[in-house]
Amino acid sequence: MARLLQELILEQADRRPAATAITHRHTHWDYAALADQIQVVGRGLRALGLNRADRVAIYLPKQSETVVALFGAALAGGVFVPINPLLKPDQVAYILRDCNVRVLVTARDRATLLEPVLADCPDLHSVVLIDEATSAPRRLHHLQVLGWPALLDSENSRSPARVIDQDMAAILYTSGSTGKPKGVVLSHRNLLTGAHSVADYLGNRADDRILAVLPFSFDYGLSQLTTAFVAGARAVLMDYLLPRDVINAVACEGITGLAAVPPMWVQLAALEWPATAVTSLRYLTNSGGAMPRATLAALRRTLPNTTPYLMYGLTEAFRSTYLPPEEIERRPDSIGKAIPNAEILVVREDGAPCAPGEPGELVHRGSLVALGYWNDPIKTAERFRPMPGQNPGLPLPEPAVWSGDTARMDEEGFLYFIGRKDDMIKTSGYRVSPTEVEEVLYGSGQVAETAALGIPHPALGQAIVAVVKPLREIFSESALISHCKQHLPNFMVPLRIIARAIDLPRNPNGKIDRKALVAELGKLFPEPTP
Repeated sequence: MARLLQELILEQADRRPAATAITHRHTHWDYAALADQIQVVGRGLRALGLNRADRVAIYLPKQSETVVALFGAALAGGVFVPINPLLKPDQVAYILRDCNVRVLVTARDRATLLEPVLADCPDLHSVVLIDEATSAPRRLHHLQVLGWPALLDSENSRSPARVIDQDMAAILYTSGSTGKPKGVVLSHRNLLTGAHSVADYLGNRADDRILAVLPFSFDYGLSQLTTAFVAGARAVLMDYLLPRDVINAVACEGITGLAAVPPMWVQLAALEWPATAVTSLRYLTNSGGAMPRATLAALRRTLPNTTPYLMYGLTEAFRSTYLPPEEIERRPDSIGKAIPNAEILVVREDGAPCAPGEPGELVHRGSLVALGYWNDPIKTAERFRPMPGQNPGLPLPEPAVWSGDTARMDEEGFLYFIGRKDDMIKTSGYRVSPTEVEEVLYGSGQVAETAALGIPHPALGQAIVAVVKPLREIFSESALISHCKQHLPNFMVPLRIIARAIDLPRNPNGKIDRKALVAELGKLFPEPTP
């Protein structure tokens, strides 16, 4: 079994060299070619002076060079930092500075946009442009700029650094509820444990074709590569523009596995799927939030032979739970039980275990627990704390991830997500989960997208406001309020419903951007004039 991340590709190249590893548009790379390329790129990065644990940032859309750069950096003994291609120059510069990136792999148009901010990245010494054909390096500020061919042609006599599975492999930046994004540090062991665990319960196999539509900067997106490589399967790379493009790709490429977040599933469920797509898709997965019941029901009607896996995870522990498909009929609202090789606890504030049905904080323990937040010991100490209930005789306490998410566990051990602590709405003395309100709104059949928000209110503390994108042109706010009153207690019924004809804003990982909506609507209920 592979000990280091890049060995997933190298081992498959030995076993099945001619099998297709990645597809991008009309280009196919088999495992032998992919293994050769990551070794060439690894040598090129070492020739640039990359040392053990130095960071290599990749700021590109999904394409073959992106995959080669990620795994080539790991093979060189470095740490890869995938940057979401949707981020703007100032956001990219923050990441480059925060984790002291030494080498940046990007494209010419992106480098041009970054040029004004790169001067303020003192640790960065080299920029590699994948679409730069010239072989001679040039200078930009204090930087060496070279083309992809020059990197591949580099001669290196330095031996690879010695790396073990507990060493850093990647830093993934995740948005926080406040302030700048945090860099989650993942080891080779973290990434490999997650890949094997997920591939195990999904039953991934060599003939799978897995569509990668989520960004590699998102742990859920990166997982589409690692689970494919564990099984010797094919990863099909795609940057989609419209939901219809995803369905077309499933049909054209014979996709067997598709991962998405709830807003994307809501859109996909509203479309017709061609027979070829219905036939090929073996499983679908959901994470990044609860899938609405109405959406799940619509997908199951459209895709009767596709097995749905409802999952829960967080970047700090990659993946935590999944609901076995045979349990969906009985517990469609459950996030399931712990994935293989993980343990999930639900605890009170003092760390004592909650009783069945009692809400508490979800805590994850095991080899998926990340190494912490880069360059942020305070936030690391808040989130990565000693595992509750461990033997007091242990001289070094085992760290666990305290998720910040509220959940409950039933008497059979199945878990139910209630909400994030920082998303919970506090209205009239009650704590309300936005997920519960959104589930009822989706169940009305009137809503294509929605977000339930807590907006400051002078009398209520926070008022519940639902922003919706109607499913049809004819929309009745009063009918939707009436539906909510039938299914929710009065304190959970939205005070206002705001309809929009356009999609709700998204964050870079494709989730609905609640913070942006709250900031936009923050003065909806002004304080009364004295």
